[in-house]
Amino acid sequence: MKKVIESFIDYLKFEKRYSDHTVRSYGDDLEAFFGFIRAEFGDIGLAEIGSSFVRSWLASLKDQGLSSRSINRKISTLKSFYKYQIRTGRIEQSPMTPVISPKTSKRLPVYVELRDTETLFSHMDFGDGWNGATDQLLLAILYQTGMRLSELVNLKSTDVDPGNRTLKVLGKGNKERIIPVSPSLIARIGEYSARKLSGFEHPDRVSLLVGKNGKKLYPKYVYRVVKKYLAEVTTIDKKSPHVLRHTFATHLMNGGADLNSVKELLGHSSLAATQVYTHNTIEKLKDVYKKAHPKA
Repeated sequence: MKKVIESFIDYLKFEKRYSDHTVRSYGDDLEAFFGFIRAEFGDIGLAEIGSSFVRSWLASLKDQGLSSRSINRKISTLKSFYKYQIRTGRIEQSPMTPVISPKTSKRLPVYVELRDTETLFSHMDFGDGWNGATDQLLLAILYQTGMRLSELVNLKSTDVDPGNRTLKVLGKGNKERIIPVSPSLIARIGEYSARKLSGFEHPDRVSLLVGKNGKKLYPKYVYRVVKKYLAEVTTIDKKSPHVLRHTFATHLMNGGADLNSVKELLGHSSLAATQVYTHNTIEKLKDVYKKAHPKA
């Protein structure tokens, strides 16, 4: 079974080009599932695992107190895994076909209020050092483009097109998208790049953003920076790079942006993933109505 899992993980890494974090999550889910199967039913072949075995595992997760959202993620992992096994000819049918995902309550994306982002970018002191310049730029890119953490750290210097004022982003599934940015952000990127080349003896010329050692940023650094600075301007519980992605989308929608355009900017494969931001807009409208209308 180990080789079967490894083959699937390689497929996620090299064909689907999923992020390391996503691949790790898939791997952890599969290890947990097949560990449960071995413990409960012994060493059985892949084709012998039926839907009742899957349901037993899901029931055990529910008994452990796992949320419906977490269980649904594990179901998604298994569906992808078995779909791949059918494609490679290891099995003829998936045990996931009759498995129904539990219902989840819709959770609105957490985002930073506009006034708080204005405080972050207009009044925050980042200092004159290299870390301050890097921190300020990575926050600006995340907020002005809505790109994912993995997309940010893999952003190349050649992905910047100053003439057209765009950034080229390599997203999930190796899909490229072009994101327009403001003249001020293009100027800031230009200044940062020039400072990088003059300030380091052997900087990473490929990666756009580098740390104080001149090397490519690692995801944990970006996560810490975002958490640190968001804590200065907002009291929301979650403070992560993905919150700035939600903030980008929500502010666009609140400003009247077209849903399809936001979908393209975010790199979503379907409108369903983007539509959640319309709920935030509706909540905003309700709040405005409640505060402003005499009959509210």
